[in-house]
Amino acid sequence: MRLSAPVFLLLWVKALMLKNLNYSVPEEQGPGTVIGNIAKDGGYGTIERGKKSNFRVLENSAPHLVDVDPESGLIFTKQRIDRETLCRRNPKCQLSMEVFANDKEICMIKIDIQDINDNSPSFPSDHVNIDISENAAAGTRFPLTIAHDSDSGENGIKTYQVTRDDYNTFSLDLKVRGDGTIYPELVVQRPLDREDQSHHTLLLTAVDGGEYPRSGSMQINVRVTDSNDNSPVFEKSSYVLEIPENSPPGKILIDLNATDQDEGSNGQVVYSFTGYASERIQDLFSIDPNTGVIKVQGEIDFEENPIIEFDVQAKDLGPNPIPGHCKITVKVLDKNDNLPIISFVSVRQGAISEAAPPESVIALVRVTDKDSGRNGQLQCRVLGNVPFRLQENNDNFYTLLTDRPLDRETKDEYNVTIVARDNGSPSLNNSRSFTVKILDENDNAPRFTKTLYVLQVPENNIPGEYLGSVVAHDPDVGRNGTVSYSILPSHIGDVSVYTYVSVNPTNGAIYASRSFNYEQTKSFEFKVQAKDGGSPHMESTSTVRVNILDVNDNLPVIILPLLQNDTAEIPVPRNVGIGYIIATVKAVDHDHGESGHLTYEITEGNDDHLFEIDPVGGEVRTAHTLWEEIAPVVELVVRVTDHGKPPLSAVAKLIIKVNTEAMAAGGSSASGEEQHWDVSLPLVVTLCIISVMLLAVMTAIAVKSKHQDKDAGNYNCRMAEYSNPPVGKGKKKRINKSDIMLVQSEMEERDSASRMNVVSSPSLITSPICFDYQSPLPLTLPRSEVMYLKTTPNSLTVPRSGCHSSFAGLSTDTQPNRMSVIQTENFSSEPNYTGSRQPFVQSSTFKDAERASLRDSGHGDSDQADSDQDTNKGSHCDTSAREALKMKAASINGQPFEKDSLSCVSKDDMKALE
Repeated sequence: MRLSAPVFLLLWVKALMLKNLNYSVPEEQGPGTVIGNIAKDGGYGTIERGKKSNFRVLENSAPHLVDVDPESGLIFTKQRIDRETLCRRNPKCQLSMEVFANDKEICMIKIDIQDINDNSPSFPSDHVNIDISENAAAGTRFPLTIAHDSDSGENGIKTYQVTRDDYNTFSLDLKVRGDGTIYPELVVQRPLDREDQSHHTLLLTAVDGGEYPRSGSMQINVRVTDSNDNSPVFEKSSYVLEIPENSPPGKILIDLNATDQDEGSNGQVVYSFTGYASERIQDLFSIDPNTGVIKVQGEIDFEENPIIEFDVQAKDLGPNPIPGHCKITVKVLDKNDNLPIISFVSVRQGAISEAAPPESVIALVRVTDKDSGRNGQLQCRVLGNVPFRLQENNDNFYTLLTDRPLDRETKDEYNVTIVARDNGSPSLNNSRSFTVKILDENDNAPRFTKTLYVLQVPENNIPGEYLGSVVAHDPDVGRNGTVSYSILPSHIGDVSVYTYVSVNPTNGAIYASRSFNYEQTKSFEFKVQAKDGGSPHMESTSTVRVNILDVNDNLPVIILPLLQNDTAEIPVPRNVGIGYIIATVKAVDHDHGESGHLTYEITEGNDDHLFEIDPVGGEVRTAHTLWEEIAPVVELVVRVTDHGKPPLSAVAKLIIKVNTEAMAAGGSSASGEEQHWDVSLPLVVTLCIISVMLLAVMTAIAVKSKHQDKDAGNYNCRMAEYSNPPVGKGKKKRINKSDIMLVQSEMEERDSASRMNVVSSPSLITSPICFDYQSPLPLTLPRSEVMYLKTTPNSLTVPRSGCHSSFAGLSTDTQPNRMSVIQTENFSSEPNYTGSRQPFVQSSTFKDAERASLRDSGHGDSDQADSDQDTNKGSHCDTSAREALKMKAASINGQPFEKDSLSCVSKDDMKALE
């Protein structure tokens, strides 16, 4: 057992190789004999980690004799191999196998069965009788039967030997036929004398060429007969003929002619095959014994016997005839009479994965033709537009490969037809078909029919209600095409989407998990994932939008006019005329669309058609000029109805009364204001309350101010300050109205102490006049209203003759001597340092003073207040203010002034001063 030929590697696809391994094994080996190791000899020692070696026999010419171990790759015999039984006399005895190694490479294995010399040569019989005339001349030849040896090659017959006791009367001559067969001829070496010796016994031995030669023998008995002077003689001792195969029976092969010079029966020649001619020769040809014509009578097949050789003898009818011999060699001419034969060896059991790359092997194809020469030269191809092609290897061996990517979803099965044609004339062709199935791979993700699904559901639905379905198709089959659905995690607002909807994982049906409210959620979106069952799986997503349809589930709510127990009283002035808006009914409906579209109508109390209502705006108008005379009190029932299905409505009762106190104009204005109010109920109520409160406060302030003027009987000065007065020769600043602040004070005889309220203004803070505290302030006083002021040492002190306030003169002090204003609460005053001034009078509270000062600050309606105050501008306070201004002007010009020269100043004096 040895590897008789080097391993031939042929790289024929990217991931698949074709290897030829040749082995030889002697015949007669017992079962279990290892012939070779495919794994070792083919180089399959290392495979992918975690996988075992796998050797699968695709085709075996002798499965009863040899096999391959699927794991180890060992080739072993299954029983004793007898070459002679297996291959008969064929000089080449070979077994073939095709093995698929590790599902990647194909090994073509050929096993030569080696002959051993286990057979001896043998003759058809153990003896043969030959009659030879005593007149036979030296050199006369007599063909002998040949021996047969089942062994071949070197172990076949190599020579013949003769053992003689005739003292060199006969010799043995060996000749070789066209097929290599050696055959012996007995040759007469010297004249024979019957009277001297009538019998000769020879031993013919056939010897083979084995290492230890074997032999077989046959006895030849030669009988010397009486003289027959002449024997028939052929024109040629041998003939070489050609005949086309498949020649019809009766075709003449040759017309032999042998002559005998004797006369009579001694000269009459008879033709026949020699006694050693095989039965096959006698089946193929016939010979006419009288004429010597040889004809075809059997089927001549070049593929069976390309060369046919046989001997023909001719002998006369005389006594003791001496036959004449000739050799006929027939060369059979090949004719293109055999169709190509196509056989398949499937590598993948007729199926291949659609994921297989191009150049993947589908099957092995063997094409043979028994003809020879051009008649046996073949061309092979694949019919049709299929994704396969043939690749020729050697010895008319082809591989069927894929030539482009496969897609099972496009076509899941192909009928492959292979056509083989020879080069004969005329050429012959043959075809054979087989089916290739495409196996599915998970190469397609599920695909939704839509990228966006829009579902609609009315609000107030029942939880668990079916909303719709999503559909995804996967063209794969089996688990690869089984689609399951799921909702991807997400949130709608702050709530998980799983509390809103759910999906059936099998059919994609979507169900509501809750009852929806259109007023809270009008629509929402989520994503659905479709995943197949392949490994690894593939997936895709689609968006689902759920639109919630509005349902008329909200009643209209009447917000205007304000209702109490669904009733409102509407006072209407007299004589308002036709078309006067007495009220506006306003309602809201949280529904949308037609369900939120409202219509107003009067359903009861309007039998006399005194009023009418705008069905869209809700304005209730008078429709009769003398409605108050017909019915001073009218109770109207107004219904507000939406346009939903079914419609919902709300009602309100309007009690309309004649208002004798209100004027038509006022009523019209008020109604007009109501007509334009389009606000919600809380806002209207809030505005009304604020307006009432403001009106009450303003009325209280006005009443109290008038009361104080009457009780005091005097009018305090108006104090004004210059804002940032110029120093030196700078331009004088004009005193504006905003720089003047009016402070009122009154005497309260019951109080022994005096109170004073000083209201700050922007001009006081910016005034360059510096002040100091006239008297110490209690440390616990809050900073809210009153302060006592006096000028710094470098300032002028304004006398208080008749006035209840102090004026500070101009000061040129620097920034640290500027005035600082501290507001405090009301507190009791202490006597000032002069000791001769009038007690400070108690003034109104800070807030009252501030409100009073608003009249003269230029920010409100102060004309009336100014006129009221101007009536008292001749008081002694005005005189003191005038004198104070004079002193201030004198100080600016560098002139001294007297301490008591300050008096109050009026508005006119101030304007003159400016």
